[in-house]
Amino acid sequence: MIHWIDDHTPLPPTRLAMGADDEAPGLLAAGGRVTTARLEEAYRKGVFPWFSQGKPVLWWSPDPRMVLSVSDFHITRSLRKTLRRFVRTPGCQVRIDSAFRQVITACAGTPREGQDGTWILPPMVEAYMAWHEAGRVHSVETWIDGQLSGGLYGVGIGRMFFGESMFSHRTDASKIALAALVAFCRSVGITLIDCQQNTAHLASMGGHEIPRTQFEQHLSLTLGAGEVKDWSYHVDMWQQLGLDAPADPSPPRPDTFA
Repeated sequence: MIHWIDDHTPLPPTRLAMGADDEAPGLLAAGGRVTTARLEEAYRKGVFPWFSQGKPVLWWSPDPRMVLSVSDFHITRSLRKTLRRFVRTPGCQVRIDSAFRQVITACAGTPREGQDGTWILPPMVEAYMAWHEAGRVHSVETWIDGQLSGGLYGVGIGRMFFGESMFSHRTDASKIALAALVAFCRSVGITLIDCQQNTAHLASMGGHEIPRTQFEQHLSLTLGAGEVKDWSYHVDMWQQLGLDAPADPSPPRPDTFA
């Protein structure tokens, strides 16, 4: 059974979401618009919007929930090598919130794993842009030689980060942004990143599923734990991953990054 809502109807309790044996597991409600007020309500309840062009807004609360514990983040040998090279290379930099619209626009052109087309439609872009301007949504960006080469965006409430989407224009650029996000989260006391749905890519980096009840218990502990005041990336945050930026890095080779 689909619970239909309008802009004035509160979201129903998440226990009413469709179950594993239903046609759309995790679907909680349909209808209404994607507004900053609705997004604030939804994320605080562990609910997120996801819908296709020409369809009503659909609101989801999957069970189980895919998450990434920042303490369990898995760095492969090849990624660690890439990160060390990135950290030591002049012209390579991680920034937060310096090009949010570019990031969300690039993510809109990157289908989710195993899916065709985009779910980041123009109404979603504008709603998250407004929420970004209100200080709630953030982008983590990989810059190489002055160009935005990859990144991700997500929602920050209290000591919780809800990952939304990522993109990459150069090899491993999105992985670098995710590693930087983990380092940032460790630095500011965020212990869990919401990944929403299970993908092989996230699982390979330490993501795992937990029951909805456990996820919501974590939310109850972290959403009111005080907002992160400084959303900026400092080079010394790489130390959270065992990486040190040298004071005088050696010049990059022409083939440093593909």
